[in-house]
Amino acid sequence: MKLGDKIPSLEVEATSDQKITLSEIKNKNIVVYFYPKDSTSDCTTEGQNFRDLIHEFSALDTVIFGVSRDSIKSHERFKERQEFPFELVSDPDEALCKAFDVIKLKKLYGKEYMGIERSTFLFNKKGILIEEWRKIRVKGHVELVLEAVNSI
Repeated sequence: MKLGDKIPSLEVEATSDQKITLSEIKNKNIVVYFYPKDSTSDCTTEGQNFRDLIHEFSALDTVIFGVSRDSIKSHERFKERQEFPFELVSDPDEALCKAFDVIKLKKLYGKEYMGIERSTFLFNKKGILIEEWRKIRVKGHVELVLEAVNSI
């Protein structure tokens, strides 16, 4: 996925018992953020930051989707506990992760594994990728995304 690309036309399973095809969302800017795992420290903080600014994003005709490989059941618990006002997408087969090229070699406690690199993608109302952030540091990130949406 690179700047100028169209949003992938994949149907995905999301919370609230939804099947979503991102390319079929019309007249909305779309923020898709990828995170490693439900209910972990940074992933929770990132989701809370999006939650806390949801009114600002909504006022700018922007919808938000969080994506990880966790199950819908895990996503539903995470969403409910954190009161997220946006949907979480379950991508256990990594189809969406691969389309966005966010599966990377990671290291934790000296062990290497393939995991999701924290990344965010912003699509305009025409479904064109206009901004991407990779290897994200959570602190201040959501404000940068909001600033980018505000400049569309």
